[in-house]
Amino acid sequence: MTTARPVALVTGASSGIGKEAALGLVKAGFDVVGTSRDTSRVTPLDGVAFLDLDVASDTSATASVKEVIERFGRIDVLVNNAGIGSIGAAEESSVAQAQAVFDINVFGVMRMVREVLPHMRAQGRGRIINLSSVQGFIPAPFMAVYGASKHAIEGYTQSLDHEVREYGIRAVLVEPAYTRTGFEANSTQPDMPLQVYAQQRQTFGRVMAAAIKDGDDPAVVAKVIVAAATDPKPNLRYTAGTLAGRASILRRFVPAWAFDSQIRKMNQLAG
Repeated sequence: MTTARPVALVTGASSGIGKEAALGLVKAGFDVVGTSRDTSRVTPLDGVAFLDLDVASDTSATASVKEVIERFGRIDVLVNNAGIGSIGAAEESSVAQAQAVFDINVFGVMRMVREVLPHMRAQGRGRIINLSSVQGFIPAPFMAVYGASKHAIEGYTQSLDHEVREYGIRAVLVEPAYTRTGFEANSTQPDMPLQVYAQQRQTFGRVMAAAIKDGDDPAVVAKVIVAAATDPKPNLRYTAGTLAGRASILRRFVPAWAFDSQIRKMNQLAG
């Protein structure tokens, strides 16, 4: 089976940002394939075909892309949205726990990119959209492992974009701030908690819960993803939402000492 319509593959499309992105791409004229680790539990979405995918598995990544090509004959856009949060002080997460987060947030992206690139090169066009975060370019106290994974995605995507541009492919970043999703509830908690960090970790948890409650609707981020997928001349970075835009401007133009002070104030850190 082949289609003349552009085809988008969206990972982690069963809820939140991924779900809204999938629906937004349908409205923009794409045939959309969404993925979930267990599609038997997914509520059907109009215009979205679902596949099982575990981005932490090489075999699963290979099989999912193969199935999309067999069904549609092409992949024009890959949205790497699947990810996991991680909360806790840097010292409180074991290396094994950090590796598990990176296996999804970083190596999961790399697996999917490696699978789609040969097809995009063969067709002479493609767009890879990697979901980063404001915590990919600012400090993330009490989310050090998560922040590190998003910093890694920033560096990877910037380099990838230069490598594939001559083949008609662009790799871009979408950088949301706090979004009203199940991020906090689905984040890993420290597997080596230390009493010395307990009070500040609890404070951070309250700060994050309030920020998510007042955060952007996932549809705001989805709109930016659709723009990143369809812009004829895409930007490398797309901030999503007012807070993300402000954070980007502050990071670029505010003196380092003032920015540092603001980070500590926002996160209610002493000193």
